Amino acid sequence: MVPLVSIIVPCYNHSRYLKECVKSVLLQTYNNWECLIVDDGSTDDTYNISKELQEIDNRIRYLNKENGGLSSARNFGIRQSRGTLILTLDADDMFQKTFLQKATTILEKNPLVGVVSCWGQRFYDSDYKLDVFKPKGGTIEDFLFENSAIGNSLFRKKCWEDAGGYDENMRQGYEDWEFYISVSKNGWKVEVINEVLFYYRQHKTSMRTVALNEYDTTIRNNIMTKHKDLYQDYFLETLHYYVQKGNNYRKDMLKHQNKLEYKIGSLILKPIRFIKSIFK
Repeated sequence: MVPLVSIIVPCYNHSRYLKECVKSVLLQTYNNWECLIVDDGSTDDTYNISKELQEIDNRIRYLNKENGGLSSARNFGIRQSRGTLILTLDADDMFQKTFLQKATTILEKNPLVGVVSCWGQRFYDSDYKLDVFKPKGGTIEDFLFENSAIGNSLFRKKCWEDAGGYDENMRQGYEDWEFYISVSKNGWKVEVINEVLFYYRQHKTSMRTVALNEYDTTIRNNIMTKHKDLYQDYFLETLHYYVQKGNNYRKDMLKHQNKLEYKIGSLILKPIRFIKSIFK
């Protein structure tokens, strides 16, 4: 029997992208799905757009809740889903039409795989395409210090249940990475399809960039505290990683300092060189 895939689309004030996002769902070559649009307390036109989309296809459902953040919206939708497989899709992003077909086939063939991800490409609203990012997936060792899968992936609902869902306290970012840690800790493997099947809309500011630039250290500390037992088991690997990270930071600072000193020196010497050139 073909498994039902529940596609969870959290939406917070992204109604202007919602039709394009859901269109990528409607175009999927895999047809046994339901799509749950979770309105996370939006103040824009999310309700009206969602109702329009419901009229197009009765597999689309609209859910409304008070604003609680991305993890809260995903958990809310998954709790009301009927599928044994879950696909998360943010309201401003899109999947290529063959993703579900290819990803469900992998899960059906390999019972040890709990999550299927893929390569992704960033793009601006103008459809200007940016870089391709190529996560590698893997096991818990591959997720200890960096995320190794895109945030929007297909996974077994059992993985979500065993992991305790998405951590709703992680409102500053990296909730996907922490979720994959929780999943892979339980022995599940994350497999990546080596094709660009996901399109990530790059905004001037986003949760990802804010988390990276402002909260990286805080979030990492929270993750390591939550999974203290895991990092104790991998103590030597953790020590090596952060020593190397510290050395790289020191080298970057020295390189920057040397460049700055060179520029200052050049500015000081510039008038002297000019005077010398006059008297040559």
